[in-house]
Amino acid sequence: MFNKIIKRGHRKIKADANEPAVFSYESSAAYRSSHPGPTINHASRTTLASSVANSQPSPVVAPTPAPDRGPLSPSAVETLPYFRDVAASDRPVLFLRKLQLCSILFDFSDTLKSVREKETKRQTLLELVDYIQSGSNKISEQIQEELICMLSINIFRCLPPASHENTGSENTDPEEEEPYLDPSWPHLQIIYELLLRYIISSDTDTKIAKRYIDHSFVLKLLDLFDSEDPREREYLKTILHRIYGKFMVHRPFIRKAINNIFYRFIFETERHSGIGEFLEILGSIINGFALPMKEEHKLFLVRALLPLHKPKALALYHQQLSYCIVQFVEKDYKLADTVIKGLLKYWPLTNCQKEVLFLGELEEVLEATQSAEFQKCIVPLFRQIGRCLNSSHFQNSFYKQNECTWQVAERTLFLWNNDHLVNLMAQNRVVIFPIIFESLEKNMQNHWNQAVHGLTTNVRKMFLEMDCELFEECQRQYLEKQANAKELEEQRELTWKRLEALIAAKSGAEEMEMEMEMILVS
Repeated sequence: MFNKIIKRGHRKIKADANEPAVFSYESSAAYRSSHPGPTINHASRTTLASSVANSQPSPVVAPTPAPDRGPLSPSAVETLPYFRDVAASDRPVLFLRKLQLCSILFDFSDTLKSVREKETKRQTLLELVDYIQSGSNKISEQIQEELICMLSINIFRCLPPASHENTGSENTDPEEEEPYLDPSWPHLQIIYELLLRYIISSDTDTKIAKRYIDHSFVLKLLDLFDSEDPREREYLKTILHRIYGKFMVHRPFIRKAINNIFYRFIFETERHSGIGEFLEILGSIINGFALPMKEEHKLFLVRALLPLHKPKALALYHQQLSYCIVQFVEKDYKLADTVIKGLLKYWPLTNCQKEVLFLGELEEVLEATQSAEFQKCIVPLFRQIGRCLNSSHFQNSFYKQNECTWQVAERTLFLWNNDHLVNLMAQNRVVIFPIIFESLEKNMQNHWNQAVHGLTTNVRKMFLEMDCELFEECQRQYLEKQANAKELEEQRELTWKRLEALIAAKSGAEEMEMEMEMILVS
């Protein structure tokens, strides 16, 4: 019976243009020419033993025709045994045949099309996952070749247009966009699970696997992170992290490739679905950096991570970004000055929500900052804190902006609830008090929100208890500055009045001269 199936597979099969495209072992060369990736040799093929034909059947596809005969119709799906029903020596050959079935692609947007064939492929994929996961079967080099080829055919595809591309609106807020859920996910999930099990399997020889999981494969995997389906990105994150851990030779390349994605996101598109997932992976990588830290890693912080505070969609990945930034400071305390000045460089001017995020991250960084590094950035840091206390957005603006301003001012005052920050301020109070005092006094006199007014009173009292003499000196300088400002304003008003009087007098004199001329003429 098996020989009949083999003979039937070599017949010319009429292609249906409406059926999904099929990738076979024989046509894999054509696929690789248009999708550069792992190089796979298909020269050697073996046949199943007679025990295969006599065992219980499991769905599998018949041999695929040559590329010039067109795509194979899903109706060509035949049956072959389960792994458990064949001898151990025959399982590698059966595995290759099952991979051939899984190379068929289907249209999952139509749930009523090729239902039986899709289920056949799904069951076969589950069986392949169990085969790899069992750990009792050696994964030969040929199997690894064909496995990576099949996985590449299934997962490396053109992603659907993003939501803003479908609507034609480039100004839509990424936070408000609904995520796209891929209808083929029940199928893709098993494909990704198979890839993950292959990578983490103890039977996978890294020296052999790196021939097929090469730079081209990794780049295509990184491209898939732009998928809008969060389920796919979660699997990709886990797989890439495992690849980074197992294939040490790829580590510099992966870091550089992620850097390039960040650069394009920051300076060109400001749109990418997988920035948060990349940062989660990098958070784990940064945690494993050896000390002293390489210059390459410090440049990555300055050129990639800090500029990630610039895009409007910061809220989508800020939690992961903040974790990476704090990891750097905890690894090397000398980077605290660089990080704080980087935050001040990208500090938002008109976006209240981003300011609140910046203040939260700033507090985490300052908690890991030592006194010597803190002293290097005191002046610019507390000038910015003073501006946050007296944000001007609430003046002549809408209520919603008033609410944002109150949030910024309140979040800024919460910095004084952190004991480590209060200790740093106390050690450097001679520099900090004169910078921050004016902002506190303006809040006491002018701020409209009662909660902010109460918090300001507490901070002011804390300063008074720290150093009464310095507080009084700052208050004297503030009152003197206010008096000088009032005197200057009075002088300015007096100057304007004198100028108006002079102009009026000159205008009156000109009118008198004109009247005298008219009298003389008459």
